[in-house]
Amino acid sequence: MTKKAITDKQKQTARYAKALGHPVRVAILQMLSKQACCYHGDMSEILPVAKSTLSQHLNELKDAGLIQGEVTPPMVKYCINKDNWAKARQCLNDLFG
Repeated sequence: MTKKAITDKQKQTARYAKALGHPVRVAILQMLSKQACCYHGDMSEILPVAKSTLSQHLNELKDAGLIQGEVTPPMVKYCINKDNWAKARQCLNDLFG
């Protein structure tokens, strides 16, 4: 049996899965998917986590490419990254397909 290399698609699927691996991040994505955008301060009033913890979760989602942020001092506005969201859905559909 020949060893197979890990594909880029497998790596990307794992990256998306890691980003989805915490209930707060799932809640953030659900919140953002229902609206055009959301300000960081608004989320901290809704979600049961400290602002610093929320920032860490937002960074994880942003690093995975699932959300994008726009800095409008003194606030940051977050939205779903629709292109990467579609890619993530396809990767997970293929995995569970």
